[in-house]
Amino acid sequence: FQAEAEKIGDAEWLVQGTLYPDVIESVSLRGSSVTIKSHHNVGGLPKTMSLKLIEPLRELFKDEVRLIGKDLGIPEKILERHPFPGPGLGVRILGDITREKVELLQKADKIFIEELHTFGIYKDVWQAFAVLLPIQSVGVMGDFRTYEKTVALRAVTSTDGMTADWARLPHDFLASVSSRITSEVRGVNRVVYDISSKPPSTIEWE
Repeated sequence: FQAEAEKIGDAEWLVQGTLYPDVIESVSLRGSSVTIKSHHNVGGLPKTMSLKLIEPLRELFKDEVRLIGKDLGIPEKILERHPFPGPGLGVRILGDITREKVELLQKADKIFIEELHTFGIYKDVWQAFAVLLPIQSVGVMGDFRTYEKTVALRAVTSTDGMTADWARLPHDFLASVSSRITSEVRGVNRVVYDISSKPPSTIEWE
């Protein structure tokens, strides 16, 4: 951040979109909540950074932020977008990260989101994404045996992200997504659906 700020010349502030669930899970803001997981935007900045930090949404939940955005006249298309992790798709690739894996996951995730829109159920889901698992399994393509990667689909319903339930998506929708991913994404021969709620699981896998 500091290096990029110096390129700009007169930057004084670093603005982050930190939300209250990030704080609760990482560092207790009030009281003694347990640290559940580390978030890149909570306690991860270097102490030597000269930029001043501003986090206007730090004590708000996602649903509260959307209400504020609506009052400010922000387009619904932006307000209703699913949350996306600050570190990017890297946290959705379990194991070592390579360019090949990132490109593979981008394609699988794009198909998942496209199908949610096609079936008209994108707004029914609080968050949806694909995860690339560090396992390979046996499959068959035509007359040949394959040994390729597995993609997990994750979709949840929630209000504030503190708790969440796995989304009961239509079987024909899941079949369409699975068929497209295994047909269009080279290197994937298996698609699974995560039916875990939060708690005990978190929404993201990492």
